[in-house]
Amino acid sequence: MSSHREAPEISKDPVADSSDLYAFVSPDRHDSVTLIANYVPLQLPSGGPNFFEFGDDVRYEIHIDNDGDGHPDVTYRFEFRTEITNENSFLYNTGPIESLDSKNWNRRQFYKLTRVTDGKEHVLANKLPCPPCNVGPLSIPKYNDLVRQATYKLSTGEKVFAGQRADGFFVDLGAIFDLGTLRPFQQLHVAGKKLFKTEGEPVNSVDRMNVHSIAVQVPLSKVRRKSNRYGVGDRASTIGVWTTASRQQVRVLGDKVAADAAIGPWTQVSRLGNPLFNEVIVPMSKKDLWNTLPPTEDKRFARFVEQPELAALLPVLYPGVFPNLDALNKSKKPRADLLAILLTGIPSGLIDGFTNLTGDVQADMLRLNTAIKPSSRPNQFGLLGGDLAGFPNGRRVVDDVVSIALRAVAGVTVPLVDKKFRPDAAAGAVTPGLSAADVTAPFLRDFPFLGTPYDGFNNPAAAKS
Repeated sequence: MSSHREAPEISKDPVADSSDLYAFVSPDRHDSVTLIANYVPLQLPSGGPNFFEFGDDVRYEIHIDNDGDGHPDVTYRFEFRTEITNENSFLYNTGPIESLDSKNWNRRQFYKLTRVTDGKEHVLANKLPCPPCNVGPLSIPKYNDLVRQATYKLSTGEKVFAGQRADGFFVDLGAIFDLGTLRPFQQLHVAGKKLFKTEGEPVNSVDRMNVHSIAVQVPLSKVRRKSNRYGVGDRASTIGVWTTASRQQVRVLGDKVAADAAIGPWTQVSRLGNPLFNEVIVPMSKKDLWNTLPPTEDKRFARFVEQPELAALLPVLYPGVFPNLDALNKSKKPRADLLAILLTGIPSGLIDGFTNLTGDVQADMLRLNTAIKPSSRPNQFGLLGGDLAGFPNGRRVVDDVVSIALRAVAGVTVPLVDKKFRPDAAAGAVTPGLSAADVTAPFLRDFPFLGTPYDGFNNPAAAKS
């Protein structure tokens, strides 16, 4: 959660596991969109001497659909290569790393960035260096200087970064996966009421952990299809975004003298669009299959959106708290609100001044109406908080997607499609109880937005004498 260990097979392959995807009109550059895909989740910052990195044998991609058919019209592809400086040292670095070409840095990564449009590949940059992992203050005295060196403005208009960042997702994993406990409501839980007298304090389970991010800031003219108008109500203003990781189909293990080799066509092993889709909507038996399919196949999973398991569990786990949701579940009415939010986009007329409908094709994508300008005061509950620039209109780093998703599943969004339905009082308050303030590393105000990765020396925080 959002997608850190969402399927059995990809949880065994963290280098190719997409954990979070963000897409938003850039607050620091309103004529562009920022796209960030995180991989290699749950990194312990002190995990040396073999610190975390991208996979040289993985193809990482961010896809943009600008005509609503569920197929990518624009793709940004990142491919990495690792080089060792000192073959006789076991260390990641043999002294302070003060520049991206430091001789003290023993294991460096570079990447090629390719833009794919209309089936044609355009290499935008080759051998761009990533910054190192944040080992500690002695190894890297000025980490942010290296991040600035590793952030590139390309001649084609894109800004790009690839490297380690602090995990900005906030979620109480320990409680949620302990039979769906929400600590602010734990005393109402069917089993928790035997243990708890009052509400509990939430815990951000992924705080002080790192991820590896691929990030690109793209002029809107390069992601939207051509149109005479880009108003809020114009279909050309809305794009769909998802990320994938792929591996070649055959891996040959080397013998005593030969290195391992990967051959054959590329096959998709990981996918992420909306947060929590595979994690919470798709049943366990189909999660690995979902990761291999394109968004155009998501009609196969529409029935799990129409009648989500979590919606049925809430009244069971919290007896008497969700009576209206319970009645809705028993009526077997398909959840048209969730189908719109997750698979088609929200049509005009349901929310004043808003739509991010992409069409009839059911596809799990982050849908972003690029005509809606960034909010000067973002509301963490996005659309549910009256902020049209927030999730599920794309996703910003500060959006509380877990609370938004829980409230939608609990029935808050049903009145969009059924005016007679009255959400339960608890539906609008259900939350794990966390916010962006529970992320120790502050978010940045500009690209690449995610905070400075936690360093190994100070994580966990060193005791003060």
